[in-house]
Parts: sequence; structure tokens; C-alpha cells
Amino acid sequence: MEKLEWLADGVELPELDFARYARWIEEVARRHCRILGPVVYIFCNDDKIIDVNRQFLNHDYYTDIITFDYSRGKLISGDLFISLDTVATNAELVGATYCNELDRVIIHGILHLCGINDKGPGEREIMEAHENEALELLKSCQ
Repeated sequence: MEKLEWLADGVELPELDFARYARWIEEVARRHCRILGPVVYIFCNDDKIIDVNRQFLNHDYYTDIITFDYSRGKLISGDLFISLDTVATNAELVGATYCNELDRVIIHGILHLCGINDKGPGEREIMEAHENEALELLKSCQ
């Protein structure tokens, strides 16, 4: 199995240069002193994300990403559900392009697997700083 798996559930798989994204994600993990293990991205719609949120987290709201973390020590691993519907809505709300917002969400899940949180006081700003740094790195990953 490849370290990264890209699946679609009820949506079309986004057109991404998967080899380039794999290099990027692996480098972000490395810069956080982590080793990339098996990570599965599941791109879905809002219906699926709210089902996952209700079933596994007892949350009754839409979100752009849900990260299931199976990491052990420095080896990061997990399942990342991304709602392309919510990504599009959030892009519009924050004035970003859909592609830029999708990139942010893709790396957001990896940063969670690296141990960066965004729920506590001041954590959101720390997460955003790491996201921005990773997004700059993507520009140089060819």
C-alpha cells in the first residue's frame, strides 16, 4: 500500500497532482519530526461528513475535515474525511479560491496528525501559522 491513499465517496476525486502532494505532505511531516505512515484521504460531500460527525463524534454540524488519528510515536497515520461541499462554502466565506482552501484543509489534517491542535486558547493561531508555512512549502514542491 502507498503511504497516501486518495478516495472519493459520493463526489468526484479532485484533480490533484498526487505525486507532488505526496512529496509535500511527506516533507511537512518530516519538518515536524514525524514519519509519514499510511494516511487515507476520503473526499466526500456534506451528507457524508455530517453522518461521520454524528456517528463517531456525536457532533451535529457540518465541517470541512474530520481526522481520525492512528499515529504511534513519530509515525503518523490516519483517515481524513474532507467535505468538498464545505471546502467550497468556506472558500467563499473567507474569500479564498477553492483550490487554496482545499490545500489548506488537506494539510490541516496532516498537522493534526503531527500533534498540532486548534481548539484551545491560542491554538487556532498556531495552527494557522503552521498551515501558512506548509502552503508556502507547496509552492516549491515540484
